[in-house]
This record gives sequence, C-alpha cells and structure tokens, in this order.
Amino acid sequence: MKLRVAENIASLVPYPPGKPLEELEREYGVTGSIKMASNENALGPSPKALAAMAAALPNLHRYPDGSCHYLATRLAAHLAVDPAQLVFGNGSNEVIELLIKAFVTPGDEVVTSHPTFLVYATMVQAHGGVNRVVPLANLRHDLDAIRAAVTPRTSLIFLDNPNNPTGTVFTREEFAAFLVQLPETVLVVLDEAYVDFVADGLRLDAREFLGGATPVVALRTFSKAYGLAGLRVGYGIMDPEIAGYLHRVRQPFNVNTLAQVAARAALDDAAFYAETLRMTRAGMAWLIPRLAELGCTCYPSQTNFFLVDLGLDCRLAYEAMLRKGVIVRPMSAYGFPTFIRITVGTTAENERLATSLAATLQELAHA
Repeated sequence: MKLRVAENIASLVPYPPGKPLEELEREYGVTGSIKMASNENALGPSPKALAAMAAALPNLHRYPDGSCHYLATRLAAHLAVDPAQLVFGNGSNEVIELLIKAFVTPGDEVVTSHPTFLVYATMVQAHGGVNRVVPLANLRHDLDAIRAAVTPRTSLIFLDNPNNPTGTVFTREEFAAFLVQLPETVLVVLDEAYVDFVADGLRLDAREFLGGATPVVALRTFSKAYGLAGLRVGYGIMDPEIAGYLHRVRQPFNVNTLAQVAARAALDDAAFYAETLRMTRAGMAWLIPRLAELGCTCYPSQTNFFLVDLGLDCRLAYEAMLRKGVIVRPMSAYGFPTFIRITVGTTAENERLATSLAATLQELAHA
C-alpha cells in the first residue's frame, strides 16, 4: 500500500496483552487451564454485580447513560468526593489516553519509569509525545531522578503506585516531598489500580493531594479488587477543571450499561471485597515460601501479584507452563529476562501453579 502513515504510528510497538485461556486451550489442546498472569480477581465478579447485570439486560437496546450519573453519584459517596471530580473510562486505560489527548501536544515530554505499565509509553508515542524514561532504583520509583528528568517541555508524569510489575510502593511523605519540587505546569498522574491491596500502614491515598499547587490525578479501576476486568470500567479522580478538559475529548457513551450497573453493585458488596483481600494476602503468604523452596527468588508486593526470578530464560518456563495448562506472565518485555509475574489465585490454583512450576524447573534443569 502507498498510504502515508505517521512515523510515530509506523514505529509503534503495540501493547502485548496476556494470553487468553481460550487461546491457550486452542493452541495446546489442553483443558481445565488456569490463568495467573493478568492480575485478575480469582474469585470472579461479585454476585451482586452479576444480579445487577441480569436485571439490566432487557434495556440493552438503549444507549447507556453518557454521564454515568448514577455510578458517579454512588462512587462519589463511597470516596467522599464530588461527582464532578470523576471521569469514567472504558477501563482506566481510556482515562490514560484522555489525559494524553488533553494535555500532550506533539513534542511534549512525558516522564515515566521503567519498568512500569506499558500503556503509558504506547499512548504517549501514539499521540506524538516524547517519552522520557527513568529506570527504577531497587525496583522502586526513583522520585529524585524523575524530578531531575522534568524539563520545560514536560506536561505529564505517570507514576503507578503500586508499581506494575514490581508491586513496590512509595510513601506519603516521599510523594509529598516530590510534589513540592515540581513546577505547577506539570500534571502528576498517580495510577492506583492496585491501591486496594496495599497494607494500611503503607497506603498512600492520592485524594489527599488533589487541589494542591501541583495538579494531581488519581486513576483507579474496577478490574482488580472488584473483579470486573471483562467489563472495562475505570475512572480518574481530579479537579473539576481537569475533568472538564477530559470530557471534551471523551467519546460519548464510552462506558457501557452493564459496566455501569455492575460497578455500582460491586461497591455495595462489602463481603466480596473483604474476601478478595483475604484470599489475596493468604495466597501470597502461602505461595512465596513454596516457590522459595524450589530455589526461586520471590519479591513480595503490595498488590495481587508478585515477581519471581527463576534464574533461567523466562520464555522457556512460560512455554513449559503453557503446556501444563498454566498461564503466567513472562517479564522479558519489561526488562527482566529471567523473571515471571504470578497473580495470586484461589487455593486450588495456587497449589496447581506450585506443582507445575516445580515440574517445569526440573524439566528445564535436565534439558
């Protein structure tokens, strides 16, 4: 074809999503497979969310509420914020893109860490921005180096806290000291997708920093602790003026009807939420010692996943695990060629993963 394609698009490397269970079973001929790769909720969706979706099915011939009014009202009460501070998206990924559309012009710089959530850099490049990447220090965001990377061309800083893929966090005091060093022209985006899993004594709540001299936006999602990853519903918490700019570039009806009613219902299912946190913490406490016994180096995290250094090519282990019907996440794309990332599952899933990994390591040791 002789189409003219923008250079930033032609050179863009797409985000590599995790392998779906259906694809695994189709390719490898296995059944009863398990996925412990994409940081989903092993409990599934909330029963209240399922009931709410069933009740909404007869109205699917109608467009969804473009303002997410009832979800915004319910969530605002839950978070103790004004509904005008909330912007919803088709997953928090969409809110990331809305922020870039609204605040990044071609040539503007966006500062991120490496490794971090890969979507930041992908979307920045797609919209003509320039990525300035700062390496992690000891698997944590290097806030001093990030501040040093800011230039007059910097428009946004993306910080995932906890970090994906390391699961590490920085403290409230560290973040406060970081903010006061930044110019007021830089928007700091604090991605709190995994904030629900952070231990109370370590949890930084971005809402505290809204309305300060340096603007802050918090991103959150219903995909993780609330078990609604398949519905794609996330949101940002921000100053209403910032929200107004995002609404200008937001597609109408961007959050579907089932996502809206399910998210509202999930907020009311306190028992499901509490069981998710209990299962995750208990599962991580069980898994890490078991994998350490296999000779793996495990890195505890403040999320529902953790990193494991196998000491060998993670792609070989990944393929071997697929043949056993177990999906984990190889970390080579994140710069960790011997690491995998494991999502904590149910008790049965955790036991199967440990058994499968033990067999895999033994196979590879004799290959």
